[in-house]
Amino acid sequence: MTLENLHKRLLDSLSTGVIVFDHELRLGYINLAAESILAISGRQFHKAFITDIFLDFGQDLSEIRNAQTSHRSFTKRKAELHVLSGGTISVDYSITPLLEMGSASILMEVQAINYAERISKEEALISTHETTRELVRGLAHEIKNPLGGIRGAAQLLAKELPDGDLTDYTNVIIEEADRLHKLVDRLVGSRKLPELKAINIHEVLERVRNLIEAEVVDKDIHVVRNYDPSIPDVMADSEQLIQAVLNIVRNAMQALETPNVRHSTGIIELTTRVLRNVTIGPTFHRLVARIEVIDNGPGIPDDLIGSIFYPMISGRAEGTGLGLSIAHSIITQHKGMIECNSKPGKTRFAIYIPVAPGRRINTRKDTRS
Repeated sequence: MTLENLHKRLLDSLSTGVIVFDHELRLGYINLAAESILAISGRQFHKAFITDIFLDFGQDLSEIRNAQTSHRSFTKRKAELHVLSGGTISVDYSITPLLEMGSASILMEVQAINYAERISKEEALISTHETTRELVRGLAHEIKNPLGGIRGAAQLLAKELPDGDLTDYTNVIIEEADRLHKLVDRLVGSRKLPELKAINIHEVLERVRNLIEAEVVDKDIHVVRNYDPSIPDVMADSEQLIQAVLNIVRNAMQALETPNVRHSTGIIELTTRVLRNVTIGPTFHRLVARIEVIDNGPGIPDDLIGSIFYPMISGRAEGTGLGLSIAHSIITQHKGMIECNSKPGKTRFAIYIPVAPGRRINTRKDTRS
């Protein structure tokens, strides 16, 4: 391995975005983390001028030119950068002039604030969720004990009743006790650890899509696929991952059936992409698969968005509030991460699952339908 290749591998292993512009402020080098943050390709934008990458960059451009002339470094906190994808990213970035042959090229280091905040938020959610689950397990144990006693007493009473018509009342007691017992079991969830093995993420999504399409056959709801077939296998328990994704997609389907929907056609989009250099919790992953479930429903109310992954939290009167809680537990057990952002007309759930060790990206085109 040459020294140049070693340097490139080291830079591509960083989670910090590194960009080098030449003395004319044209792109000379960009590492994988920066490509991921800015959603651009280094090959495609090689030699592109800085304002072809960052839109509406006037004030920042003047500061960079001043730094280039004075050979002074500076750091800008919580800068809003408008990128080519049409979005705005919040970042901290540092500018360092590199003097070469009398002219200064520019080293730009970029840290995405929104991503760091997302990691912090996810860690807090996992901690709170685990505490809540332990509390629920303890409460469930206290509930199930008297339920068993009530059910047993109702069965004994049914045998002693002289009038057979009165057994209707004992049957109600038994049936309701059984219903509560099942609800408590669902609330606690399974303690079974996932059996992780390398699986194709699209086999999971196709199973979910087939199940949902069977449920919406008489409804004006369409499932759209936007897959990246180059994604390598991920480490997952196929059945548990199907359950997690199915819960999220069903949540989207139910949102599209509410009276708040202001359009006639509901769309649920299943999207997959592969991301490089992603940190989930305390662990850095070279490759991560991202699954997105996007719907054009009414959105999640602001007062619920921060607590939707907790048990018994639901925006529907008839909802149990367990589907998303179970999905979050499954993804967490897979060493993954789940997040949600929502506004009227667009709700997006994103699942991040580590790619199986040793797997590489295949070179194939996206699949859309």
